[in-house]
Amino acid sequence: MEKVNITINGIAISVPKDYTVLMAAKEAGIDIPTLCYLKDVNEVAACRVCVVEADINGVPMRNLPASCVLQVAEGMNVRTNTQRVRKAVKMNVELILANHNRECLTCARNQSCELQKLCDELGLQKERFDGDRREGHIDDFSPSIVRDSSKCILCGRCVSTCKKVQGIGVLDFTNRGFKTEVAPAFGFSMNNADCILCGQCVQSCPVAALREKNDVQAVWDAIDDPDKFVVVQAAPSVRVGLGEEFGLPVGTPVTGKMIAALKRIGFDRVFDTNFSADLTIMEEGTEFINRVLNGGALPMITSCSPGWIRYCEMNYPEFIPNLSTCKSPQQMFGAMVKSYYSKKFKISRKTIVSVSIMPCTAKKFECRRPEMEVDGYRDVDYVLTTRELADMIRQGRLNFAMLPDEEPDSWMGEGTGAGVIFGATGGVMEAAIRTVADVLYNKDLEEFEYEMVRGLEGVKLATLQLPINGEMTDVKVAVAHTAANAAKVLDAVKAGELDVHFIEIMACPGGCVHGGGQPYVSSKKRLDVNPRIDRAEGLYAEDRRLPFRKSHHNPEIKALYSDFLGEPNSHLSHKYLHTTYTKRAKYTDEK
Repeated sequence: MEKVNITINGIAISVPKDYTVLMAAKEAGIDIPTLCYLKDVNEVAACRVCVVEADINGVPMRNLPASCVLQVAEGMNVRTNTQRVRKAVKMNVELILANHNRECLTCARNQSCELQKLCDELGLQKERFDGDRREGHIDDFSPSIVRDSSKCILCGRCVSTCKKVQGIGVLDFTNRGFKTEVAPAFGFSMNNADCILCGQCVQSCPVAALREKNDVQAVWDAIDDPDKFVVVQAAPSVRVGLGEEFGLPVGTPVTGKMIAALKRIGFDRVFDTNFSADLTIMEEGTEFINRVLNGGALPMITSCSPGWIRYCEMNYPEFIPNLSTCKSPQQMFGAMVKSYYSKKFKISRKTIVSVSIMPCTAKKFECRRPEMEVDGYRDVDYVLTTRELADMIRQGRLNFAMLPDEEPDSWMGEGTGAGVIFGATGGVMEAAIRTVADVLYNKDLEEFEYEMVRGLEGVKLATLQLPINGEMTDVKVAVAHTAANAAKVLDAVKAGELDVHFIEIMACPGGCVHGGGQPYVSSKKRLDVNPRIDRAEGLYAEDRRLPFRKSHHNPEIKALYSDFLGEPNSHLSHKYLHTTYTKRAKYTDEK
């Protein structure tokens, strides 16, 4: 890589010629403030808080260029902290504040807001400009996401994320001039637009213009009701995200402390979604084998990502027959709590409140789908994000770092390493292969880590040799994460350019580890860490430490089939654990 020599604040460094000044400053250990910047996603110099003074070989550059888009050049001399720069940055932030809802103490992003942190760093202690403000609009029709235009700073990060990462483009700049705001087209609610409710816009927003629909108080009310039996499940990715809310490094597994916190909050039973992830593999793996052997619809496509399911229903309804009929682990767990568990421990289904802790905002939508109930009982009553759980821990006055490591309650608390890795892109596919291969080979294979489906490539392809009807057969699989990559795979299948048997699709980049409900990682911190990599490694570390690493080895899963379901894909399994999906309109006035 060709390099150039530049000077930043008197420090001479050599950096690749395709670097921006912002990147070069980071490498030199110099901090330049940012707000609209989101690495590789939104590099548009909209906020103007990263401006610098610069000259090239003594010739001053015109005005104050934005460092996030200013490419380095040989002989460039950059100054980031001159009086002119400090005044400009302060002025630009003050102008942003002049049109911002400044109710910080009651804001959902209080103490995690990037604008608030920048104001603190700049020492802004009073409001210098106080003029007209844009009229604010609240869109809270979605069960997953709330849009509050009074908080929006027009940085464009959500717009770019929806377009570039997800390939959808639900959000864009509407109106003109002073009345500009970010919203779906034609005044539609996000609930009724072509939105998959994945929450990646929430993850990218530096303020609270986009946030999850909060269900914390409803869960507290259920816990405080003596007539309710409140059970909770926690998804695999939550355990490698929750610790970040309490100062631990990104990706640190905190399974034991998470369980201890849930028990102290007051839940009557604390379980692990890893259990139903294993259950999903038993059902989905059996379904795949049956389709291969008996001529079912192929490729079969995973169905545990509700954002992906909504995307498929709206954009690729012709692939609905290819979807696995399995419910997601979240919904399977809820169905088993209100059937198997209630019967086994003689607890009335009417009193059970089923809560799940998820890394995902779309799970809030999923639990409210009309299909997700059996015998008139909803599988899951409330979904909390990882961030909402952190809020409950703080509200419960718990010192998270000091909590002991505890185990989940038995009977639906046992999970395997295969269940844990569900949270990373490729994890569902690997977990399925671990079981499917053992079943088809009719033995316990010693080599069961299928690393070819791991990693952050947008689309991964692999071929496995498996015995089908007595003959070794090439079984081809594909793994995709983000809606944009899902479209690439499905378009290739439709065009006859891709011939595969099994496809895993996750709506979020990196899979559930980077779901819309995971802890915020500021744009500045993303220059140092990649949460998708670090959190996924945390899950693989959990997988390696567990005594059982294949779903069909889970003793509680074996007991469930022996005591209640009979066998995978049985009549009872289909009643409780399987569902159907239907074509969904992209833009609708229906509530």
